[in-house]
Amino acid sequence: MKACFVSKENSDRLFYVYGGGRRELFENQLEMCPEVINQNNLEQNKEFLKQVEAILCTWHMESFTGEQIDRYFPNLKIVFYAAGSVQYFARPFLERGIKVVSAWGAMSIPVAEFATAQIIQANKGFYHAMSMYRDGKYSEGRDFATYQFPGTYTTKVGILGAGMIGSRVINMLKGYSVDIMVYDPFMSEEKAKSLGVSSSPLEEIFSQCQTISNHIANNAQTVGMLNYRLFRLMKDNAAFINTGRGAQVVEPDLVRALKEKRGRCAILDVTWPEPCPRDHEFWKLPNVFMTPHIAGYAAAEVWRMTDYMLDELKRFKAGEKLQYEVTIPMLATMA
Repeated sequence: MKACFVSKENSDRLFYVYGGGRRELFENQLEMCPEVINQNNLEQNKEFLKQVEAILCTWHMESFTGEQIDRYFPNLKIVFYAAGSVQYFARPFLERGIKVVSAWGAMSIPVAEFATAQIIQANKGFYHAMSMYRDGKYSEGRDFATYQFPGTYTTKVGILGAGMIGSRVINMLKGYSVDIMVYDPFMSEEKAKSLGVSSSPLEEIFSQCQTISNHIANNAQTVGMLNYRLFRLMKDNAAFINTGRGAQVVEPDLVRALKEKRGRCAILDVTWPEPCPRDHEFWKLPNVFMTPHIAGYAAAEVWRMTDYMLDELKRFKAGEKLQYEVTIPMLATMA
């Protein structure tokens, strides 16, 4: 079975993800094209590509038009994407009956762990207390956290989006004594029952929850859906956490709500755009805490994504059902 690596940039990141001996494991099972394929070398590798049945890729996957797929990959059967969202490249492949599998399940694990840790810390007033202590206000920080924040006992936590990541966060939070409220218009009754939750309106979540964590799918319908109408409802000491996508937040509206109640805070691993411009209001607010989009993976965690793709390759070659196959209908609700 012939295959090729595809990346629109240099191969450093590609082979970092396919590192730890994973590249060699693929090469032992597949006849690989000697070059990493991108828009610049399609023509010179066209004879090999005509026989390619599998593409291996990760972040910075090249986007091909349908015409390019027809011309250069006439025998392609499957794309193995060792990363999360396939929104930006998958549709032309899927429309031609080419399977696309993604490691979104692997990517969801570190994000869910990261978000769950932030939720627990936010419930304890960790972020405000840390900031106040750093400014020399030891007693004030301790008292503010101790008396103004509930911790995790019977505390209401809002989860926006019950996809792969949101569902993992919900299950992780079951180890704590929190009351989970969920917003997801795509969540079926069966899924809600399996998670042990029920669906709540956004307005109730923002007005009642101590901490709200965003995991809504990233698509055109969700851009700007989190706005002042919702942020103004937040409790005086509530926290908004975003490890999803920055484009879902109307950032001036969030700034306004944070200025109105300085006990509120925003814990943002994502903004729009990224990186956050240096003249943005977020940098001026003491109740905004940002990290540079680090929730998705750290060091060796990326190899989990490649391991998922190795398992999918084994299933594909054996004619078994794929566990992480993406379909066209799924694109409507996936991140």
